[in-house]
Amino acid sequence: MESHNADAPAGPPEGSPEGEGEAGRRGSDVRSDCWVAVETTQGGGLALELTSKVETLFGDAIRETVRDTLRRLGVEHARVRVEDQGALPWVLEARTEAAVFRARGQQGGEGPPPRASELPGPTARDRLRRSRLYLPGNEPKFMLNAGLHRPDAVILDLEDSVHPREKVPARFLVRKALETVEFGGAERMVRVNQLPLGLEDLDAVVPQAPDLVLLPKVETADQVQVAQARIDGIRAERRMDRPIWLMPILESALGVENAFSIATASDSVVALTIGLEDYTADLGVVKTPQGEETWWARTRLVNAARAAGLQAIDSVYGDVADEEGLLAWGQRARGMGFQGMGCIHPRQIRIIHRAFAPSQEELDRALRVVEAFREAEERGLGVVSLGSKMIDPPVVLRARRLVARAREAGLLSETEEPPESPGHGGEGSR
Repeated sequence: MESHNADAPAGPPEGSPEGEGEAGRRGSDVRSDCWVAVETTQGGGLALELTSKVETLFGDAIRETVRDTLRRLGVEHARVRVEDQGALPWVLEARTEAAVFRARGQQGGEGPPPRASELPGPTARDRLRRSRLYLPGNEPKFMLNAGLHRPDAVILDLEDSVHPREKVPARFLVRKALETVEFGGAERMVRVNQLPLGLEDLDAVVPQAPDLVLLPKVETADQVQVAQARIDGIRAERRMDRPIWLMPILESALGVENAFSIATASDSVVALTIGLEDYTADLGVVKTPQGEETWWARTRLVNAARAAGLQAIDSVYGDVADEEGLLAWGQRARGMGFQGMGCIHPRQIRIIHRAFAPSQEELDRALRVVEAFREAEERGLGVVSLGSKMIDPPVVLRARRLVARAREAGLLSETEEPPESPGHGGEGSR
């Protein structure tokens, strides 16, 4: 018979707690979200307590989603509380994942390999980027129908719109949104945090293949290269071959001074943009609706971007109610050489698209120039004329780009013919 040492410490009783973690939002004002608390234990299996306003219809499905997520994470024993306010399954999964990893003391957003899912095709480096809609990375309700507003891009934001203590749960939510949500053809962008914290964001989201990553508060080319190296490492490890583009955000005097070196820091950089709130704060000036105080910096960014063969994308216009001001700002931005801007509310998208659209007069003239160039080529002529005026090659190039962009934006059909000229000699060379 084995002896028993009465002085030996007893092991933890079954069901004793190990770690605790929570994630999500709770309260009656919350919608399309949930709050999940996980207390891992030594034994006792899974004990799940659910409160949901859709308990009658979806209670069993919610419980099964949470249990499946726990099993996938290797959690066999835990006490779990869920307060649901209409969260979809992918939100329940993301909140449960974040709560588990907090309970385990892991704060970097680490997780199991993302499940395979079919991705939309990769985006072109010079695709249309007139509007990019910012979506707070910890607010699933804004992500669900974002594509219905038809922005050219959506930005799942992990930086300024996310409270510091919610950075980790937001990573799980953004990762799951990239895997699950259909954004209606919009380019799928993620704004990570300023480096070095942003490197942990990249670890979490790059495996889900965002189309583009925005790098905030970039001041030197080295910062772009550090981020690129991290992305390249993740892509190599996971054997990812689709491109992930970069858009550095210049938000300081130093960043603007280094615009060209930043633009050429990596072949993955496709655009430069500017953050005017931080830039004007760095200058110590007041940001105005007219923007005279930032004209030089924005012009410098446009010049650096174009010198590097990139797109120049303007900042956001912060007054959502001022639609006339937004239209005027966008039209001035287009006149400066910008090809798009950010937006913080869906109602701004339509106005921004209008601001960056060519006028009918511009379109008509561009079509006539393109047609004149085609006719000259067919006839083997070395010069292009429209009416009695010679057309310079840069004018032809600009016209062809304008027509291509108009077709991409749906303003022209592929077969649309140029309008009848109102008589010879009616067009100049500029």
